[in-house]
Amino acid sequence: MFEKVRGALVNERHGFCCGIDEVGRGALAGPVVAAAVILPRGWYPEGLADSKTLSKSKRNHLHTCMISEITFGIGLSFPDEIDRINIRNATLRAMKRATVNLGTKVNVALIDGKDIPIQMKMFSKAFVSGDSYLPSIAAASIVAKVYRDDLMFALAKTHPEYGWQNNVGYGTSHHLLALKEYGRTSHHRCSFSPTYNMLCQENKLSH
Repeated sequence: MFEKVRGALVNERHGFCCGIDEVGRGALAGPVVAAAVILPRGWYPEGLADSKTLSKSKRNHLHTCMISEITFGIGLSFPDEIDRINIRNATLRAMKRATVNLGTKVNVALIDGKDIPIQMKMFSKAFVSGDSYLPSIAAASIVAKVYRDDLMFALAKTHPEYGWQNNVGYGTSHHLLALKEYGRTSHHRCSFSPTYNMLCQENKLSH
């Protein structure tokens, strides 16, 4: 499948084309993380797929297989920026940062989704559900997911009450109950419900 689509759309040559994807867009805590990935020409590991369709063990295996073979860059946008400019714009900024952090020039960027970051320095095209049929975007989805998961696991050690080691910042029942009991942290997105609703309630109680 990858070979057919790749040949029809663009030749993903090493040093020429990168795939970009993000994770963490809907989480209540933690950054949104984007990855830009250049795959070696004609190469991708067996079983490569959108990270959302993979088990944790399979995703980590693919990440280990890829990481020494690919060129990649990571871009982040943290909660304070997300709250200031909204999640869509923060995601696009993270994507652009990921391309800058590649450390090498590319001429084409294939982006998962409908939006393209402004002022990209290469030809860019967006593909809805691109992580399901373009290899470099699928690879980027895995790199971004593993990077963000590792970051949230580290944050969970200092904030164990929220269960981030299991929910990686998403609004599970455990996380929501912990928010009610312990309140928000600096890692929470204050513009996201229910954190925003909690802030409104606090403001009402303070008056």
